This record gives sequence, C-alpha cells and structure tokens, in this order.
Amino acid sequence: MTIDTVKLAFPEDCNIIVGQSHFIKTVEDVAEIMVSSVPGVKFGLAFNEASGPCLVRTEGSDPALIEAAQKMALSVGAGHTFYLVIGPGAYPINVLDRIKASSEVCQIFCATANPVEVVRGVTEQGAAILGIVDGFAPKGVEGESDKAARKAMLRRFGYKF
Repeated sequence: MTIDTVKLAFPEDCNIIVGQSHFIKTVEDVAEIMVSSVPGVKFGLAFNEASGPCLVRTEGSDPALIEAAQKMALSVGAGHTFYLVIGPGAYPINVLDRIKASSEVCQIFCATANPVEVVRGVTEQGAAILGIVDGFAPKGVEGESDKAARKAMLRRFGYKF
C-alpha cells in the first residue's frame, strides 16, 4: 500500500461534506435531503460507485458545483465515498444531521469550508480515505477577547440569540 494526500479543490465561498456510504441510492437520497432542508439551495454531489461499472454518479442544482464535486471524487478515487459541495447561503449545520441519519451513510469524514487534504491509502484493488486534514494547526489558546469574538460571530450568523 502507498499513502499519499489529495488536496480537494472547491469554490472559495462554499462548504463541503465528505463521507462514506454503502449504496448507489446515496446519490438520490442526499440530493433529496438537500432540496428538502434548504429551499433553493445550490449544491453539487458526486458519489464513487464501488462495483459494477464503477462510475462517478452525480446530482445537484448547480452545474459548476456538480463539476467541482465530480473532480474531487475522481481525484480521490475511493469507492463508496461522496463529495457534497454546498453553495453560498447554506451550511453543513443545515443538513448534517439528516445526512448522517440516512440509512446509506456509514460515516462523515469532514464538513467544512477550510482547505482540505485527504489522506489516502492506495492498494492494487483501489483507494481508501484514511483521514482528513481539515484547515490548519492551532496557533494558541483563546483568551477572553477571542471568546467574546466567537460568541459575537455565532450571533451574527444567526445560530444563537
């Protein structure tokens, strides 16, 4: 086995969710979760089929985001993984619980707007996601002003009263 990293490329103003699931039905079910959770949401979804024709299956409401998801799926190449690009105005917090509750979803590797590197293992059979590098290493511990800024940001985003 070889181990490498793959940098995921997605639009700067978007979030992504990367996960693993076990069935082609994931494509339609995650797409339905998106449109029923956030009306008018812009998203792109790609799923790497792991048997039969082994195609990258796609859905979505925005062609550019579908293309971004498809490119991530192809670049990682791990079977039964999915790549969801969420457009501006929607966030993982809006859909993550419903996606995790989907009967096809086995695990979520990340839900983020940060730069992402996939740590990948590659064998003769195929590739697997071993882990995710999400963003950057900590630079210190928050102080009182940092706590106040964090709390203000959550209120500005509308996630707290």
